[in-house]
Amino acid sequence: MAVHLGSVPIKLGVLSESDHMSVASINLFVALLCACIVIGHLLEENRWMNESITALLIGLGTGVIILLTTKGKSSHLRVFSEELFFIYLLPPIIFNAGFQVKKKRFFRNFMTIMLFGAVGTLISFIIISLGAIGIIKKMDIGVLEIGDYLAVGAIFSATDSVCTLQVLSQDETPLLYSLVFGEGVVNDATSIVLFNAIQNFDLGNIDAVTVLKFVANFFSLFFTSTFLGAFAGLFSAYIIKKLYFGRHSTDREVAIMILMAYLSYMLAELLDLSGILTVFFCGIVMSHYTWHNVTESSRVTTTHAFATSSFIAEIFLFLYVGMDALDIEKWKVASNSPGKSVAVSSILLGMVLIGRAAFVFPLSFLSNLSKKSPNEKITFKQQVVIWWAGLMRGAVSIALAYNKFARPGHTQLRGNAIMITSTITVVLFNTVVFGLLTKPLIRFLLPPCANHRSRDLNMSSEPPSSKSFLSPLLGNGQGSELETRQNVQRPTSLLFGGRGFVPFVAGSPIERSVHALQ
Repeated sequence: MAVHLGSVPIKLGVLSESDHMSVASINLFVALLCACIVIGHLLEENRWMNESITALLIGLGTGVIILLTTKGKSSHLRVFSEELFFIYLLPPIIFNAGFQVKKKRFFRNFMTIMLFGAVGTLISFIIISLGAIGIIKKMDIGVLEIGDYLAVGAIFSATDSVCTLQVLSQDETPLLYSLVFGEGVVNDATSIVLFNAIQNFDLGNIDAVTVLKFVANFFSLFFTSTFLGAFAGLFSAYIIKKLYFGRHSTDREVAIMILMAYLSYMLAELLDLSGILTVFFCGIVMSHYTWHNVTESSRVTTTHAFATSSFIAEIFLFLYVGMDALDIEKWKVASNSPGKSVAVSSILLGMVLIGRAAFVFPLSFLSNLSKKSPNEKITFKQQVVIWWAGLMRGAVSIALAYNKFARPGHTQLRGNAIMITSTITVVLFNTVVFGLLTKPLIRFLLPPCANHRSRDLNMSSEPPSSKSFLSPLLGNGQGSELETRQNVQRPTSLLFGGRGFVPFVAGSPIERSVHALQ
């Protein structure tokens, strides 16, 4: 059989129409990502805008252009995919947040974070669910069961921890960042657990035993997920310490850290645990143990790699959500009842406001009762900021709504379409409006001078590190006396290795993430 080799390059170079559209959409998406980064850089000092809102607005604008170009047939390049979100985009964002979080402050406020993230989410879930059952159910929007309304409570109890990273500064408002972001991570995990429990439990026969089983299942899942993340982090530190990959190649060290982090997330999902909690605590443990046992060049590489992957995933995510928000098929079905759709969105927004206020202020009061020092207590102005910053809803809510009310990204049932479009409306409104106003609100309620005084008082109890006075990238913010040791080439302890000067590009997003490792 003869093979005409001369024709092979021609055939290999020819793309089918579907492949050509796929390549074209990827090119456009990458170009939009670059545009988001450039515009975000130009708006760096803007008191209103941030990169997440910029990407969201660019996504919406692109969706409008595509909608007009295709004459109303389509508005997005890709249909929103839960798999893409939960498996590829969320893990690097949550891991890097755990990797760069200031651990002393996080664990100092751990009980308050757990109070907000677990108990607060349950309170918000109950209020939103009761509001949905009591008000939306009577509006006759379509055929929805009791489980659907409870799912709505879980969907809108999930705050947007990704947007929190954009609107709050770990350096300017360390206490607020620690509380709101820490709560957001636990909150997302709790909301997903609630959502899955609603899907699995027989809601027609709810009794005391069912409630106890649910509570036991939640605590079991939380501690198991946390243990798995901590174990993955410690195991990676042990492997790197014992085998010392750095003597031959730093690439292996970097690869082990990245793969072990991702493995912990996927293993948690495989075991029906909370991948969010697992990868978050894996990041915390890795930054405390593993990072100190790799070579100097690997520390620089991993820090920049994690920060860069998280940064790109965040921009991709908001751009993705913005473009999919105008999916014409969902809006066509819901447009048959525009008044009801607007009413449902307004009711859900009101329930989100009430549900968050119902736990932030009471639980802050309870948390303050356990604080002896006045400087550690959450002031009323800080409580207002915590309430406001946690009102944003994001891709977790949209992903859960798609999971519950849509099949392969589309739906023809009026009730399901209204719930999806209402979710998108609330997410867009909350992210844009509350996101835009968060920074001005912080500047109004907590002036910079007050923030500096609060930060100084908060840090005064932490043992200072001599290296912190030399370079912004020296020291990991652990407050340990061991971190004042001079640079060593080979780590001699599983707990702490040597530290040294790390080069960085001043003012870049990566530098800010690296700076958070102080």
